[in-house]
Amino acid sequence: MKSTSKIYLAGHRGLVGSAIKNNLEEKGYSNIITKTHKELDLTNQLAVADFFKNEKPEYVILAAAKVGGIVANNTYRGEFIYDNLMIQNNVINQCYLNGVKKLLFLGSTCIYPKNAPQPMKEEYLLTSELEYTNEPYAIAKIAGIKMCESYNIQYGTNFISVQPTNLYGPNDNFDLEKSHVLPALVRKIHLGKALENNDWDSIKSDLNKLPIEGISGKNSQTEILNILSKYGVEINSKNDNIEIEIWGSGKPMREFLWSEDMADACVYLVENVDFSDITKNSKKEIINTHINIGTGKEVSIKELAQTIKDVIGFKGNLYFNTEKPDGTMRKLTDPSKLESLGWKYNVELKDGIKRMHEWYANQSV
Repeated sequence: MKSTSKIYLAGHRGLVGSAIKNNLEEKGYSNIITKTHKELDLTNQLAVADFFKNEKPEYVILAAAKVGGIVANNTYRGEFIYDNLMIQNNVINQCYLNGVKKLLFLGSTCIYPKNAPQPMKEEYLLTSELEYTNEPYAIAKIAGIKMCESYNIQYGTNFISVQPTNLYGPNDNFDLEKSHVLPALVRKIHLGKALENNDWDSIKSDLNKLPIEGISGKNSQTEILNILSKYGVEINSKNDNIEIEIWGSGKPMREFLWSEDMADACVYLVENVDFSDITKNSKKEIINTHINIGTGKEVSIKELAQTIKDVIGFKGNLYFNTEKPDGTMRKLTDPSKLESLGWKYNVELKDGIKRMHEWYANQSV
């Protein structure tokens, strides 16, 4: 891939896409095509076909997807399977029809079975049932992997699928209704610390940046306290301590990867790895050609929350609501395939949380 190669990056505004865009620019790539959702609806087959016909990108990185945490995945099941299937089908097929040199398709580790052996190897795909709460999203992503794999086998394309573990970093989703666990905890504990200090300027600034159900810094303190309480940031009426509610028991184990590390892995693969490199040792069936991107390290949700609490300096209580679901108990990737291809992560979790909180706290309205 040359510095002037035409690269279409789909989903450049999100956590994943923005990190990849920054990485490409830092490495000197100067011909990056991006489109907002308003400019190009990737679920619209005709619009995507016209875009590829007119722009003719040489390389495509498909980071666009409808994503969310356990609540969003379980609530918007129809939207998650439909939107993601449409995005993938349209982009992957147009990459084939327009002779794209290489496509990088980003999936998710939720593709693996609910009770997969740990750590999860690529070969565990489709060996047993999925976790129910994110099954529609996982099925869509599995379809994307198999579409890339099948096109490679039938048409000789060069499409690579990667499955990043749980990501966090700049431009993450901090919407408390739809965010994943780490950004949700960072925001809730950030707000809890401000409430603990009676720092209403910080609370109002936070809500002005990202209102919660329409409640912003312009609302009354009572309205703000009510909405914070609904989302698990509340004042204990018995002792006036601030409490942060966390869904589940705190026992599930999770792996987290700094988004900029993930981006570096993706660009490395586009630059250095072809589908033929992944399948050169295949003897019979060509399957499970996707690549895990992770650290191979895990932490419990309880340990994660305590680390975020320590980093932010919150002195209140963490309350684990066991009436809420835990989700899958373990989701640890085996990144050995990626490491054998020449790449390994750099940023450790505590350092990443510090960077993430600093980024979030310094964002202006």
